[in-house]
Amino acid sequence: MAQASEKLVAIIEPAVTALGYELVGVEYLPQGHHSLLRIYIDHEEGITADDCGDVSHQVSAVLDVEDPIRGAYTLEVSSPGLERPLFTLAHYARFVGQLAEIRLHSPLAGRRKFKGRILGVEDEVVTVEVDGEAQRFAFDNIDKAHLVYEW
Repeated sequence: MAQASEKLVAIIEPAVTALGYELVGVEYLPQGHHSLLRIYIDHEEGITADDCGDVSHQVSAVLDVEDPIRGAYTLEVSSPGLERPLFTLAHYARFVGQLAEIRLHSPLAGRRKFKGRILGVEDEVVTVEVDGEAQRFAFDNIDKAHLVYEW
């Protein structure tokens, strides 16, 4: 996933939580002069554009001081939305029963992309019902995942 390093998350998280928000996750997409740092925040009352602006302002100040990223990048702060990205094992555990799309680093049974209902999490393994069968994915093999909004 372009999940950011633990060091970068450690720099950003205190600034986000100090403002009263949950840091859902951080993605860093290095692309030369068009690199993107995306921060997902949440709050029990939801997230507004003003909330994103407040976090952006605070995190920008911290990043200017710490300077953890070389070169230019765009900072984007947003809510996780209806198709919330899943960054941690706790996220998978929180959304047991929900439909998710998962992309793996390395293929499993010749496939890298899976869609199914999250069944559970145990010992760094996420179990998902895919096509009527329980599939087990090592957490460290999951490249990117997000919930799928169901109408």
